[in-house]
Amino acid sequence: MHWMKILTPLALSLSLMGMGGSAQALAVGAAPTAADQVLIDMQQAFRKKDRVRLAQLLPQARGHALEPWAAYWELRARLEDAQASEVDAFLQRWAGTYQEDRLRNDQLLLLGQRRDWSRFAAMHPAFRMGDDREVRCYALTIAQIEGRAPQDAAAVLRENWFAQRDADDGCTHAAGELFSAKALPAIDVWRKARLAIEANRVRAARDAVAIVATDVLPQVTQLNDAPTKFLRAHSTAPGRERKELMVLALIKLATSDPDSAAQMLDSKWSVHFNAEERNWTWGVIGKQAALRLSPTANEYFAKVSRDTDLNDELLAWKVRAALRAGQWDMVRKAITAMSPEAQKDSAWTYWKARALLQGRVTDAERAEATALLRSIAGPSGFYEQLALEDLGERVSVPPAPAPLTAEEKAAARANPGLNRGLYAILIGLRREGVREWNYATNLHERGGLGERELLAAADFACQYEVWDRCINTSERTQAVADYSQRYPMPFEGAVVAHSRQVGLDPAYVYGLIRQESRFIMDARSGVGASGLMQVMPATARWTAKKIGLTGFTPDQLHDRDTNITIGTAYLKLALDDFAGSMALAAAAYNAGPGRPRNWRNGPVLDAAIWAENVPFTETRDYVKKVLANTTNYAALLTGKSQSLRERLGKIGPRDAAVPEVNKDLP
Repeated sequence: MHWMKILTPLALSLSLMGMGGSAQALAVGAAPTAADQVLIDMQQAFRKKDRVRLAQLLPQARGHALEPWAAYWELRARLEDAQASEVDAFLQRWAGTYQEDRLRNDQLLLLGQRRDWSRFAAMHPAFRMGDDREVRCYALTIAQIEGRAPQDAAAVLRENWFAQRDADDGCTHAAGELFSAKALPAIDVWRKARLAIEANRVRAARDAVAIVATDVLPQVTQLNDAPTKFLRAHSTAPGRERKELMVLALIKLATSDPDSAAQMLDSKWSVHFNAEERNWTWGVIGKQAALRLSPTANEYFAKVSRDTDLNDELLAWKVRAALRAGQWDMVRKAITAMSPEAQKDSAWTYWKARALLQGRVTDAERAEATALLRSIAGPSGFYEQLALEDLGERVSVPPAPAPLTAEEKAAARANPGLNRGLYAILIGLRREGVREWNYATNLHERGGLGERELLAAADFACQYEVWDRCINTSERTQAVADYSQRYPMPFEGAVVAHSRQVGLDPAYVYGLIRQESRFIMDARSGVGASGLMQVMPATARWTAKKIGLTGFTPDQLHDRDTNITIGTAYLKLALDDFAGSMALAAAAYNAGPGRPRNWRNGPVLDAAIWAENVPFTETRDYVKKVLANTTNYAALLTGKSQSLRERLGKIGPRDAAVPEVNKDLP
């Protein structure tokens, strides 16, 4: 096992830094040492909430390189019952580590739930990560209680509360405090309820409604369970609360039947609503129709009289529907109505530029479009590459940064957090190792590591073939890009050989693997996909039979060559089934072939517009990243500049006159 070469120097490094590594144990054997097994067993005990087992194992973890994790698991499992002195002792003992700040995060949440504001206020300033939205809301609550809330308190609350999909105590409590103090308008509370109902988070909706109208809570449950019945049971909507309940009911109905919601709004409820209520409801109905790729989406969005009444998510779907229909004026207006932060997203920057270039273009519009394209153009991502091509350039490998010095490499290898992160990953504690690594690179120091430090950290991970940390760390640099780190090519001989054997572009295969597994050999998804190419067992069995691979069993997917053989064969079969469309085949690989077969029905579209309209967020992101990856890998493999646009082409309905190549493709 390759990790045996790695663990010894890692453990030694930790030991030399006083972290108590177990170098001597790691120096022999092909499996984790007995000392490592203690940590693995403690992780399992923590997941099972087995306090007794954790207490039994903790003494055996003393002096191990990953002892901070052992100590964290043991204390976290009993944190609700722990003495303040125990928490303080832990924070002091492991000062500066990820585990210290992780436990501080946990304790802050507990103190917030207990309304222990004095201890929360004392502990909060030392919270380095600062990335927990609920903790931010508790801090805002304290500021409001003490009369020192910022002038933009409502905006801060909205940013955090609206982003919480599930019910949470911190932001809900802060919202209640601000509302009681007349610092948060009722419309913001009702908008939270709308978002929650649309996301099928009825508890979160009820928590929001309880802030402004406790007496109508039973009706929230009723409208969520049977929106059509609720809407038909009422003929008028007197008062703010009643109207908002009807809005919620229409939103709930729209999630399952947008056309019925539209009919009810148009025929009965529209006259009872104010402009904001009508616009938001039409926006949700339009979004739900757009998710179904229905041509009625634009009809519904057109009923929105003021785009600024919609949030960024609704506006994004208005843009997508308008792109699909070729309504460029609507595209431009909807993007312009987005928040400044949303408009900076490369997708909306690009499409606004494209919209400005439609029809009779003035010199001012052309100049604005060019400036927008230049602001994002580059090889790094999907829209960045398209912008580059629209400016008349092609995608090529950027110049490599200056080589890392011995001192820069040594500094990365001396970083305790990076060492612990790699160590944990390499003995099988991947989740913990990734968290530790990300903290060391992104959060330990305000603003994260500098660019040269990130390159050195990425190099550290690359050298030990921990490819996901290598890639993700290197991708964080802005001024320079090291493509040997960002787009590594492990197992090049096998990937290229298997790809060419079945007639695939190796760049396409590499682009897909990079997105699927980040080259993690033992990667396993939540739905059971395995290995480099994340192949599902049932798909693997079908593919093996299709290509005549006898004696195949799903456990063979953990073998690198077998995984590549099955994965490339399936990808080629999918590509053939979709007439060579890389975008459609990638969508099929991610979401199954049935969905993209349906998604391609409708008008013939530029594949970039088609990809942006993919209803599944994961698949939409996946397709764009695989194609951008492919373009960069092609530049690396060929040494020549490349075109993303040439790989995209057009997408429309299948030619019914052409027989389906692989109709039974799973």
